[in-house]
Amino acid sequence: MPATHRLTAPAPGWTATTDVVVVGSGVAGLTVALSARQAGLRVTVVTKAMLDDGSTRWAQGGIAAALGEGDTPEQHLDDTLVAGAGLCDEDAVRALVTEGPDAVRHLIAAGATFDQDADGEILLTREGGHHRHRIVHAGGDATGAEISRALVAAVRSDPGLELIEHALVLDLLTDAAGHAAGLTLHVMGEGQRDGVGAIRARAVVLATGGMGQVFAATTNPAVSTGDGVALALRAGAEVTDLEFVQFHPTVMWLGPQAEGQQPLVSEAVRGEGAHLVDADGVRFMVGQHELNELAPRDIVAKAITRRMQARDAEHMYLDGRHFGAAMWRERFPTILASCLAHGIDPVNGLIPIVPAAHHASGGVSTDLRGRTTVPGLYACGEVACTGVHGANRLASNSLLEGLVFAERIAADLAERHAAGELPERSVDVAGARAARSVPLPAPEARAAIQHAMSRGAGVLRSAAGLARAADALAGLRAEAAAHAAAGKPADPRVETWEAANLLLVSQALVAAAARREETRGCHWREDFPDRDDAHWRRHLTTTLDAEGIRLADGVRIAQTPEEH
Repeated sequence: MPATHRLTAPAPGWTATTDVVVVGSGVAGLTVALSARQAGLRVTVVTKAMLDDGSTRWAQGGIAAALGEGDTPEQHLDDTLVAGAGLCDEDAVRALVTEGPDAVRHLIAAGATFDQDADGEILLTREGGHHRHRIVHAGGDATGAEISRALVAAVRSDPGLELIEHALVLDLLTDAAGHAAGLTLHVMGEGQRDGVGAIRARAVVLATGGMGQVFAATTNPAVSTGDGVALALRAGAEVTDLEFVQFHPTVMWLGPQAEGQQPLVSEAVRGEGAHLVDADGVRFMVGQHELNELAPRDIVAKAITRRMQARDAEHMYLDGRHFGAAMWRERFPTILASCLAHGIDPVNGLIPIVPAAHHASGGVSTDLRGRTTVPGLYACGEVACTGVHGANRLASNSLLEGLVFAERIAADLAERHAAGELPERSVDVAGARAARSVPLPAPEARAAIQHAMSRGAGVLRSAAGLARAADALAGLRAEAAAHAAAGKPADPRVETWEAANLLLVSQALVAAAARREETRGCHWREDFPDRDDAHWRRHLTTTLDAEGIRLADGVRIAQTPEEH
């Protein structure tokens, strides 16, 4: 499908050329960049803030991989399929778990240092949904920061890899045949170039991370505004399973008015034996699942929400007092410091927690090589829907997914480049900006979008709530169009471009959530409380055409012999 929409923006004032442009500087983007450079390709990395400001550095728990004695990729596969609630692509999961251990070893070779025991063996812990200790961690609870440090150092040491920081990607450039030929971007005054420009490339890789900022409270950093998914939709790419947004069960509760990025309390805390309790100290997860507090995240988030409703409470608690001060200092120094900074003492008291938006299981549709439905456009990491996560991501599979599928993309790029399948493509950089410009919402629309989404499309969903969210979002889009028609459009700048991206992604998510009339994984419909394999064991694909958002039901996923 050809591109139908583009953001309103000035014409590019400068143009650069490369072989591969990678958008994003988390584990997925930097792994693609480094691996593509090893294959001899010219690479430009575009990142929205500083090189290490993405979601990767906030990851506390770790990377899941079958590295422990007695563990196998097959067991990791089984746990992933169970968490995915019937919607995982088994071939994608098998690629993840079989290639995962080597991907972790490659990361170590790149300079990442993980926690070890006295004998020099990698320490492994356990998280929700895993039946084995298979979580590799660093600095106790600072795994993402260590991974980011190692990859950023490797990227900065390669003088042939161009970096453009403080740059917001705008839209995909395509040739006459609809093949990706680069992108437009805006550099925010502190990069190597300023203002709106264009990068021509043989291939484009989206690794822009998540879209948690569509909700009022999230664990995602402020830069996670769904830019990659929005760009892909405007470019005509297919997006899959946007309704499956995982809400992390244990996010620190900072009060009823808290908004924006909230402090995460890693699942590893429960993996080490912390308990979920209510105000009376009752462990309400006991008896609800065989793994108690270590049940998959959707089950724990729902249990917390139900208990809050039953007790008319604003939050529940996490109890790790039995750890003792030494364990908090040594195993969870980051979380301990965060708690203390907010006046909470986890050594002697309870940590107030609530679920908050955390990870998108859906995203831009890809195959096993990271190719999207737009030729020459790739996606990996949280922006992508590889089929690994299904309806609910298994804890600590996200960093692994970024590593494994980034390496797959780099291998595909190298192979295609060697075969002459990535030629330079002709594109009218200036003319491409003129077609179907999207009216931009005012900057304050961001808060309105977030409140509408949290009220109507959060942990608990219903037809009525989703309809109210859809109406609110449609009103914001109509308002932007009316102002543009009246000759008073919002100024094209970072705040309005981000608001436009949030609005498009929110409308697509709400449409998918309204269509899926069942409860599955992290999609919880109060009016359809049961999982419905007869009708809904299938994916929902979203596209954007000249008339707006379009949804299509995918082919029903066959049950495995064990499930019949």
